[in-house]
Amino acid sequence: MRHKHGYRKLGRTSTHRGALLKNLAIAIIKYEKIETTLPKAKELRGFIEKLITRAGKGDFNAHRAVFAALQDKECTKKLVEEIAPKYVERNGGYTRIIKTRTRRGDAASMAFLELV
Repeated sequence: MRHKHGYRKLGRTSTHRGALLKNLAIAIIKYEKIETTLPKAKELRGFIEKLITRAGKGDFNAHRAVFAALQDKECTKKLVEEIAPKYVERNGGYTRIIKTRTRRGDAASMAFLELV
């Protein structure tokens, strides 16, 4: 049983899962709205919200912490200088998940994840 288990494994090893979340986070920062499967969107929500909260300080250490998680200079700069200052007054809830459709090939439930 997985009662109160901390995260979704998404059928991947821990390193593969980390790479997946990093790439999805880069995509949502770049495009501000992505479509992915519902479990991936729910797992990504916590990851990206922690990054936005950390980037909200806007200092050098915020840059370093966000870059350590993303490994992408352009997305780090955009997150710290453009996206995070919009959410300074907000206490979490920076993203929205909207269920969209059922994917035809494997019947996976799909969802949009977007920045509020």
